[in-house]
Amino acid sequence: MKNNWKIVFLGTPAFAIPSLEMLLAEGYEVAAVVTQPDRPSGRGHKLVAPPVKQCAEAHGLPVYQYEKFSREGFVDLQAWAPDLMITAAFGQILPTRVLSLPRFGCINVHASLLPKYRGAAPIERALIDGCKQTGITTMYTVRAIDAGDILEQDVLPILSEDTGGSLREKLAVLGAETLRRTLSKLAAGTLVRTPQREEEATYAPMFERGFGEVDFAGPAKTAADLIRGATPEPGAYAFLEGAKVKLTFAEPAEGTGQPGEILLADPKGGLIVAAGEGAVRISRLQYPGAKEMPAGDFLRGKGKFLRPGMRFGR
Repeated sequence: MKNNWKIVFLGTPAFAIPSLEMLLAEGYEVAAVVTQPDRPSGRGHKLVAPPVKQCAEAHGLPVYQYEKFSREGFVDLQAWAPDLMITAAFGQILPTRVLSLPRFGCINVHASLLPKYRGAAPIERALIDGCKQTGITTMYTVRAIDAGDILEQDVLPILSEDTGGSLREKLAVLGAETLRRTLSKLAAGTLVRTPQREEEATYAPMFERGFGEVDFAGPAKTAADLIRGATPEPGAYAFLEGAKVKLTFAEPAEGTGQPGEILLADPKGGLIVAAGEGAVRISRLQYPGAKEMPAGDFLRGKGKFLRPGMRFGR
């Protein structure tokens, strides 16, 4: 039965690729792939295709790109006559008339355990908030942010070595498996819809411009979680001697001092900075004009000027 379904897949970043590739591996007919337009990237501002577009073209799938899924997209969708639509980090809210076209509706792959962390940045927010676990939810898409009925969920523990980037990669793979199981149950007629409990909903909105500055005045774990969660995007940073230093991995450590004070700056011992409670061991960083690197390598080279007593802060 599943091989007779005509599916339109909507997604943009690399997170969506495992789900798309799962559909192809399972033998589903992907009639078309919809993604965001190419965007300028790098110093030369050269147009770069979204990862999902690159993947779709590699498989010979027709690709459509819309700045906004309006009338043009609706007309195209009518022509495709899909049985099912699947979205994964597509990045646009779909109109009701679009959602109502497929006979099996539209299923979304979302990177949180809904109703927690609805919105655009659930992976990063879960890490920043110090959560012990996160996961994947498949749900029916409605005209509200991640508020549709829950279909299937899988839990993923958050490890101490995880960053926003590593967690995203794990959840992308898990998302494909959760979607596979969801579609199998849909085909078998055993899929159960569970309405979300609105009183339990929390939100993970896009990050505001300037987000990511580390406040060492709070607990060490809070600072370390921010650094891990904001890596690689939107990025965590702190100012030192007027320079904006990007911090890409950290963990709580022992030590006391004034918040932001460098307690240790040694290639072997590492870079330890005092927090309001405890201290933070910064394991990786990027100084302006340099590459991102382990703190030990930085302290053996350009970071030789760092010394105990210096303080991070404006």
